[in-house]
Amino acid sequence: MSPAPTGSDTVGASGLSPRPAGRVATLEEKKQAENFPVALRILPRALRHDLSALYDVARVIDDLGDEAEGDRTAALLRFREDLSRAWDGEPAEPVLRRLVPVIRARGLDKEPFDRLVRANLQDQKVTRYATQAELAGYCTLSADPVGRIVLRIFGVRSAEAERLSDLVCTALQLVEHCQDVAEDKRAGRVYLPQDDLARFGATDADLDAERANAAVRQAVAAQVGKALDQLTEGAPLVRLLHGWARLAIAGYLAGGLATVDALRRANWDVLSATPRPRKRDVLIHLSKLLLRGGRR
Repeated sequence: MSPAPTGSDTVGASGLSPRPAGRVATLEEKKQAENFPVALRILPRALRHDLSALYDVARVIDDLGDEAEGDRTAALLRFREDLSRAWDGEPAEPVLRRLVPVIRARGLDKEPFDRLVRANLQDQKVTRYATQAELAGYCTLSADPVGRIVLRIFGVRSAEAERLSDLVCTALQLVEHCQDVAEDKRAGRVYLPQDDLARFGATDADLDAERANAAVRQAVAAQVGKALDQLTEGAPLVRLLHGWARLAIAGYLAGGLATVDALRRANWDVLSATPRPRKRDVLIHLSKLLLRGGRR
């Protein structure tokens, strides 16, 4: 595997400001903290390298939308322009230059990457989602493209696999939203549907508390329930895959299911601390998924 990228790798044409040491996690640190790289460590080096290149680009896009100083919309638009050069020119950003050989070797399309940028552009304007359907529409930009790119890296080209992958990726995004309610609220965003909050009697102000009240817990539990339904519906994707693809996708699913366990174990209180999955729970779910082949 290539050397781990550092925070300085994100500085370039995009306009992302350099990060003071110790203030913001590097790309490599974020890989360890998030659900995205589940089960990658045991994959062959070439696959790990290519998946890491995808992760780094997705992470930089998110950082531009969440952490860049100055005009974030302008920074995202500059990055999107540079991103297009990965297919028809020479990009300036280091993470995009690392992506170019992956694009050529794996036959990656531009459209899913563009959707990731569009999701972050949307974040600059939209901070609340009225309904589950609106939130699902956002996830088609922010989450589903990652799954489709991962499938392509593994050489999977199947409409049914993509459909199931979309279910899984949207569900993983919903679970992550539930983990990050407090962090997102501090950034001025709420990814729990407004109609769910209203149904349980929760308000935006309740999300600023040090501990979740009963209404917030009910809203979180409802959202996790919807995510779990989609994870279950998408789990047969494991049965469609073979070899390393099967192991990796089962790993992503297992990470999501273990995070559901963590949220349940916290009794849906996502404000006092961020619920994190336990490694043993990930391994238990991974074993079950591989043995059962994703059967419901």
